[in-house]
Parts: sequence; C-alpha cells; structure tokens
Amino acid sequence: MDSSTMLFNQLKTSEPFFLLAGPNVIESEEHIMYMAKRIKSITSKLGLKLVFKSSFDKANRTSSKSFRGPGMFEGLKILEKVKVAYDIPIVTDVHETGQCEPVGRVADIIQIPAFLCRQTDLLVAAAKTGKIINIKKGQFCAPSVMVNSAEKIRLAGNENVMVCERGTMFGYNDLIVDPRNLEWMREANCPIVADVTHSLQQPAGRKLEGGGVASGGLRELIPCIARTAVAVGVDGLFMEVHNDPLNAPVDGPTQWPLRQLEELLEELMAIAVDNFIFHRNQKENLWVVWPSLSFGCPLKYARVSKGKQRFDIDLSPVYD
Repeated sequence: MDSSTMLFNQLKTSEPFFLLAGPNVIESEEHIMYMAKRIKSITSKLGLKLVFKSSFDKANRTSSKSFRGPGMFEGLKILEKVKVAYDIPIVTDVHETGQCEPVGRVADIIQIPAFLCRQTDLLVAAAKTGKIINIKKGQFCAPSVMVNSAEKIRLAGNENVMVCERGTMFGYNDLIVDPRNLEWMREANCPIVADVTHSLQQPAGRKLEGGGVASGGLRELIPCIARTAVAVGVDGLFMEVHNDPLNAPVDGPTQWPLRQLEELLEELMAIAVDNFIFHRNQKENLWVVWPSLSFGCPLKYARVSKGKQRFDIDLSPVYD
C-alpha cells in the first residue's frame, strides 16, 4: 500500500476527528516552524491526528497590494523542513496545473481552493500526483456539485479524495454555513471536512482608510460553527490558527488564537464522541473516557459549554 493511501485510511478512521491546522500563509521559516511545533504539541497531547497547513502563495487576495507569501519554490522548502523536523504530514493549496507536480513532491494533501473546485484540468493534474486531494466547496456551489468534483479525481485514477465545506455566499459580503451540506456532501462518498474559519469570512466586507476594501470576518463565531460541525458528525476539521491574529498579514479576522486552540479542541472532542462515560470529578467539571483512545491513553479532561456561554477569546500574542 502506498503512503498516500495509508495516510488516507488513517484519516478516515481517526477518532473523534482529524485536524488540518496552521497559519493561513507562510510568513517566514521561523514563524512556520514555531507554529508547527506548538500545534503538534497540542494535538499530540489530545490524541488528535494532525495535518499541518499553510499556503506558499495566496493567489486570490482581494488587493494586488496584499501580502501573498514567499512563492512556491521557497514555500515548499519551508514546508518540507516542517515535515522532516516534526514528522507531520503537510497540506497546501495549488492554483495552476503546473504547480501540482512540484507540490506533490512535498505535500501529502493537495488542496483545491473553493473558487477552483470545478476546474477539470486542475483537478485532474492534482489527482495524477497520487496525493490525497481535498476539494473545497465553492461558495457559489450547491453541495451536490462536490459529487462531480470528487468523481473527476477518481476518474483520473485517484481514490484518495475528500471534500470540504467552507460556507455559502449570502448576499455580497457575507457567508453562511448550512449544516445540511455536511450531510448532503456525503453523497460524494468520501470523508467530509468542515472549514470553520474561512466559512466565517466577510469577503471584501471591510472598508479601508484611504479607500479600497479587504475581507473581514466573524472570529467570535468559530466555536459556534465548529460545535455544529462536530455535532453533525464530520471526519475532519480545517482551522487556521495564529499566535498573533491581530497582526496576521492574511485573514487575521478569521484565524483562531493559538493560545486557546487546546481549550477549543478539548470541547469539540467532548461534543464529537458518540459513546462516552462521564465521571463526576469536581463541582463543575467532568472527566471523559474516550473509548477509541482508551488503549494506553489517559483520560481526557473537558468541559462542554453546549454554546450556553460565548467563548471568551484572548487575542494577545504568544511568542514563547
């Protein structure tokens, strides 16, 4: 069995879900290495399967003046260092057919951006690398479209495909997440991923001083959308994470703060597990036994808010 199929099978059977996470874009080698180390430490502690995510080029920025990243060749060098140093698989996106072959030499998962989810030539070129393909559903698409997109990957000879919900346009500058899509996209007969950060973008919804627009976002609703996704039952979560979201050069308003990643993931794991046993420990808290992780793993500790209280988000930077 080849390495891509082995990883794909691991992701399909991950409990309670797998995680695609990292900063939106490669800002520097130092920053990416720091973020990978910190996120892996958290997911290893919780027993979650991690695929580290970052982009080498943000080709569809709102403004041509916006930061795009280091470019493909430099970016792939950095991602390969992450992969070797921390022994974690990598996911990154492509925008052109010519990028697929070089990206496939480094990335374990090739991501197709939402705007390009129907581009047959791009899908076929990505599929022919043999890597796992994660197709983001276009904001303009019905969930049924993903059946056809996934089939394009399979017809190109690659069975390792998954599809990702990332919101649906609602007017000009807003997105909504329809939980029904998470069920309807199952018709694609592949793992379902929920992007709980990009789905809260407000495209070109923020006016800039001196003119022009940029994308805004509703970071405060990330816990709400994530809770919904794991309650419905997805195979994986996609989440962009930053140690200093207020100063992130790309998509800062929808990146989740690193300092509260573990806290949020603990709650999501508690919601996601189907059969768990609560043991009363302290006045307000619960110990949770995770059946799928019970062999050789400690009890996982979590508090489930059930959305009754807003998540108190701390955006102060982390640089330790």
